[in-house]
Amino acid sequence: MAETVHRQCTLCEAHCGIRVEVDGGEVLRITGDPDDVISRGYICPKAAALADIQSDPDRLRRPVKKVNGRFVEIGWEEALALAGEGLRHVQDRHGADAVATYLGNPGAHNSGVFAAALVRRLIGSRNNYSATSTDQLPQYMSSYEMFGHYFVLPVPDVERTRHMLVIGANPAVSNGSLMTAPGIRERIKAIRARGGKVVVIDPRRTETAKHASEHVAVRPGGDPYLLLAMLATIFADGSERLGRLEGRCDGLEELKSLAAEWTPQRAAPHAGVEPETIERLAREFAAAPSAVAYARVGVCQQRTGSVTHWLVNALNIVTGNMDSPGGAMFPTPPVDLIRLLEIGTGKPHWGRHRQRVSGLPEFADELPVAGLADEIATPGEGQVRGMLLFAGNPVLSAPGGARLDAAMEQLEWCVAIDMYITETTRHADVILPPLAHLERSDIDIVFPALSVRNQMRYNPAAVPAAPDGRDDWEILVGLSAHVGRGLKGKITNTLMRLAGPLSKFERIVNVAMLAGPHGLLRSRRGLTVGKVKRAPHGIDLGPLESSLQERLRTEGKRVRLAPAVLLAEGRRLEELAAEREAQLRDGFDLSLIGRRSLRSNNSWMHNSRRLTKGADRCTALMHPDDAAARGLSAGQRVRVSSTVGSIELPLEVSDEIRAGVISIPHGFGHGREGVGWRVAAEHAGASVNDITDPAIVDRLTGNAGYNDVAVRVQAAAPAPHDARAEAALAV
Repeated sequence: MAETVHRQCTLCEAHCGIRVEVDGGEVLRITGDPDDVISRGYICPKAAALADIQSDPDRLRRPVKKVNGRFVEIGWEEALALAGEGLRHVQDRHGADAVATYLGNPGAHNSGVFAAALVRRLIGSRNNYSATSTDQLPQYMSSYEMFGHYFVLPVPDVERTRHMLVIGANPAVSNGSLMTAPGIRERIKAIRARGGKVVVIDPRRTETAKHASEHVAVRPGGDPYLLLAMLATIFADGSERLGRLEGRCDGLEELKSLAAEWTPQRAAPHAGVEPETIERLAREFAAAPSAVAYARVGVCQQRTGSVTHWLVNALNIVTGNMDSPGGAMFPTPPVDLIRLLEIGTGKPHWGRHRQRVSGLPEFADELPVAGLADEIATPGEGQVRGMLLFAGNPVLSAPGGARLDAAMEQLEWCVAIDMYITETTRHADVILPPLAHLERSDIDIVFPALSVRNQMRYNPAAVPAAPDGRDDWEILVGLSAHVGRGLKGKITNTLMRLAGPLSKFERIVNVAMLAGPHGLLRSRRGLTVGKVKRAPHGIDLGPLESSLQERLRTEGKRVRLAPAVLLAEGRRLEELAAEREAQLRDGFDLSLIGRRSLRSNNSWMHNSRRLTKGADRCTALMHPDDAAARGLSAGQRVRVSSTVGSIELPLEVSDEIRAGVISIPHGFGHGREGVGWRVAAEHAGASVNDITDPAIVDRLTGNAGYNDVAVRVQAAAPAPHDARAEAALAV
């Protein structure tokens, strides 16, 4: 009989509540859950595509190993032993650092990410990588320096704000990033309906800008100059106020001194925004009853990412909007993730060691993925010769992807935990496929820590799993019994075999929840996993509350408003601007930026027919004036080149993008041989990361600089004449 299961779509950070109508193992329909405590019935097109993943014939159901260049199915015990022993043998021959790990974005959406941390510890390599260094490190860096921990992340209180400044973010498409805010379009409308204002600062008139009060088309890379000039205006007016942080901040005078150097008149050419507009933006923000500045991927992925996120936090602080209702606040999740991270990994750190070839610093035991290809390709002590991939496709998502693709051919052993044979996992010797999203139950403790409203929800399985299916947690715990080396490895191997599945993650969460801010140890009505399970639509724990003082991990629990390392980088902004101008020469006269579609989710949702139907989304978007100057027209195939490579794709012409800028979405490029997703191959597109330069990074963190890459655009050469193909078509 048909039944309805309430859970969440776990494809992106929004985690929208859904109703999954099923009949046995068949998914009949997926709709939004109107009673969900956070999403209130909203879903985007991707949620329905969970059914496509469930039924996808290209999805791996059993482990495979590579034999003579082809993948063949094997059993779980053989696969886990083969995978772990292969990694261990690489380390026995070449040392601990010879094996690298890479954790992709999807891993953060289930409990497997915590088991992955255990496996990393057992492997014991310094060569750890993740998607964090593609789109988050600058935000982590600013929180680490200002608040003492990288995961003390401010979240916009969108439910109460009267003025929202959105910088380099497109939440109408992402539904929040490091801000869980499903249905953000309605939340934006609500801000305007209560007399507030929403301003979007972006080189493109994004989907968010179309719902906002105002759009300001900043130059790519111009954000820190704009923010400093806004701060300069506020300080010159004497309208700064620290609000709840009065007497609890250090460095205000140093920040004022830096801002004073960047008057609106000086900053305007670098920002691409008129001085009068900058002054007005600053005064409106400072005068609002409550306001919040929110920045995300667009500014993370550029040379000035860390400085920009620091200045965003500084703007919120000096206008009294940090840790204040309607401003930038801090969720109080049922599981204190910061304390859990401290128990598991110790105090956060930065720069304890550096990447062997690039010299880029580690951050929280991870190195920047921008340098991974060099670590594989460059001989010497510590060269990467083996790899463990967990839910990631860095060949398409890392800068200089074509070079990384070629480098991975050199690996002696590669293991992947993935549902598909992707552009990256095709290099694997063993692939361990986890259950699909709807087949596994889980309890999310990550995204309540980033939610615009305090809440907790449970994810029951909607359809039965195959008898021999395993989720990410079980696979990683099973793998941990085979990867350890020496005495530590033998002890761990024995413990893992005795413990079996160790482990239900729910038990660990239950203990953490009992001791958390909403747990039974705090109140008789406190939360337990059981209570959360019995609430099919989740548990609403109320609006965000002022809580920064409890979260601070700095000495003396004081906010560092002008950390020395960020202040020093701020003083380099003139130099960085000169570097940018120097790159826009020799015909490389356009600035490349990315974009995201509501019907796409990085590289791994392109095998869904319902999401790939319609117009081609892998296009180069250009302003009409730039197209006319090059004699180009809409629909024409163009060649986009940088100093590291070229790609070809159709041209889209629109005045929604600033002149001098070109935009190409990421996650495409499915035309490589040996991939196992047929629908994606039919809509292959081109990988923009074949032309992004891994040498362009945020200098402080090494985060990849995908935005503001200098490129040239010209008409693509006609396809070579193929007489045989024409004859076949004629027949």
